Amino acid sequence: MPQHPLIQLQKVTKTYFRPDGEILVEALRGIDLSIARGEYVAIMGPSGSGKSTLMNLLGCLDQPTNGFYELDGEQISTLDDQQLSRIRGQKIGFIFQAFNLISEMSILENVEVPLFYQGMPRQKRRQLAMKHLDQVGLSNRLTHRPRELSGGQQQRVAIARALVTSPSMVLADEPTGNLDSKTGMAILKLLDELHDQGMTILTVTHDDSVAQRCQRSIHLKDGLIDRDTLNDLHSKAPPLTSDLNR
Repeated sequence: MPQHPLIQLQKVTKTYFRPDGEILVEALRGIDLSIARGEYVAIMGPSGSGKSTLMNLLGCLDQPTNGFYELDGEQISTLDDQQLSRIRGQKIGFIFQAFNLISEMSILENVEVPLFYQGMPRQKRRQLAMKHLDQVGLSNRLTHRPRELSGGQQQRVAIARALVTSPSMVLADEPTGNLDSKTGMAILKLLDELHDQGMTILTVTHDDSVAQRCQRSIHLKDGLIDRDTLNDLHSKAPPLTSDLNR
């Protein structure tokens, strides 16, 4: 029996209106999309194509104007803000280009934040945060603050924070955009490893070399899916042998 998709979108639109009710922009104009559990998907397209709007909808940061969105068996399209917040906290891990770490906190405290908002006891959330920082190679930096780390290390903290709630999927928005090429490749290798362990990953990227590491590339144009292609993963770059803690 085929497994039910993790993500199912049917005829999803997103329209932004002026205060007088006039249409400002039709960002998405009817998206049909199915993503299986465990897929690694790149979302691509030129500026204004709708890719950021699509990621906001998938991440439950916004609601479609019309259409149907089901995530992990739950109908998302009709949820209110409080319910959307619950879904984000339980089912979605976010990785941002700018890292979005809290500068006044240690990296251990940063990774604990999503668990704090879930009401998890301090000792348990600390254990989970330490476990995931160890997973990304930063167990020796727990008391450091973000400014004391390199860009690559800060992105590793952000990945640990995204994983700490055991989400159904990870959404990565240009995760290597603020990194040099060598450090960016190390982060991509870490994402490869997470996918190999079964994590569903969706990444917005403009970089073809990043997209080629994914199983599938979805290209948007003018608010519609222009192409949806499977990638030849034999072309994936070879594993790095350099220090991944850079």
